[in-house]
Amino acid sequence: MVRLFIIYLLLLSTVCAGIKEEAEKTVKSFFGSGFKVEMIKYDIPDDIKTRLENKYRQKFFRDNLYIWKIYRGDTLRAVAALDNVYGKSLPITFLVVFDTKAKVINAEIIKYRESYGGAVKEKGWLQQFRGKDASSSFEFGKEINSISGATISAGSVTKGIAKLTELINIIKSDL
Repeated sequence: MVRLFIIYLLLLSTVCAGIKEEAEKTVKSFFGSGFKVEMIKYDIPDDIKTRLENKYRQKFFRDNLYIWKIYRGDTLRAVAALDNVYGKSLPITFLVVFDTKAKVINAEIIKYRESYGGAVKEKGWLQQFRGKDASSSFEFGKEINSISGATISAGSVTKGIAKLTELINIIKSDL
């Protein structure tokens, strides 16, 4: 039991090490110069967390998220949120960038740890999330293409992006 807990802590520290910095670098490169980026650690309200976890049948990896607010001058132009989902057995860290109406403008895999299913990192597959919002269908295998050899990872990332899209839509006025 103690050994399992130590392994869990090591895995968690590995998941977090450098990931935040890589995500921020991705956000900055997506927007380029002329934009200011501000990171916050957002605690997901328990009632919202429970509701979304039940709806999507997928847990949030943690009770909080790193969210970046992207400004041009003093005007909020976008937000980006970092989350994790499990692939077959290891976490997949992903970043979704939203406009101020909570519509997806970009999705990126920040860290993929599995030995199979890496096709979810491909920009062509991730582009199908662009333009989606909380009212969109994210039905895996229909609106979102499945990937042969990456069924678990692709399905998990799809649920994760859908869940995060709905969360950002709910909390956008708080940001």
